[in-house]
Amino acid sequence: MNASQPRESPGLSRGEEVKEEPVDTATAILASAAVLLREHTFDDISYRALADEVGISERTVYRQYPTRAHLLAALSNWIEQTHFPLPPFVTVADFRAAVHERFRAFDASPAYAFVGARASTISLTLDAEPAYITRAIEAMLDVSASTLNRRDRRRVAASLLYFSSAMFWARLRTGFDLDAGEICDAFDRAVGTVLARLPDATWAEP
Repeated sequence: MNASQPRESPGLSRGEEVKEEPVDTATAILASAAVLLREHTFDDISYRALADEVGISERTVYRQYPTRAHLLAALSNWIEQTHFPLPPFVTVADFRAAVHERFRAFDASPAYAFVGARASTISLTLDAEPAYITRAIEAMLDVSASTLNRRDRRRVAASLLYFSSAMFWARLRTGFDLDAGEICDAFDRAVGTVLARLPDATWAEP
């Protein structure tokens, strides 16, 4: 059958469509992209290669991810959830420990971490929920620095989000050839600088 003419035989084409696009097709594409990242850069992974890896048509890949920016954003989110799950944190000390673990995981799987760093540089016009780490940082500040005004809370949250990001890790890894331990030290100093600017009265009593 000519795959470019799926409707010539309606009954058969519907059956093939079900096989070609199961409910988890989008996830299968992302999982296959992650496998290919072990030997290729993101730019070297074509939609044709993804289609062959999953066993679907290239057109199906495009239906799920119309542009490479959509694919990159989705792949970054999937990798974040499956390979870099962030330990829960409530206090600033917990936050530091969670990010240290995160950076060690980045060092163990740098190809995946670089995807996250690159994805943070793109801006899609999509209505996306805030990432877990964003919500967790905001919740931590609500508890630990409850008197902080809205403007300063947003500023501090944005700073903490950046310093805990794959982008921060990637810049220190590639620009200064630092390892995870050294990046953790740089992170601690950066976070200390941000928090030191807040009045002592901001912090909740232990």
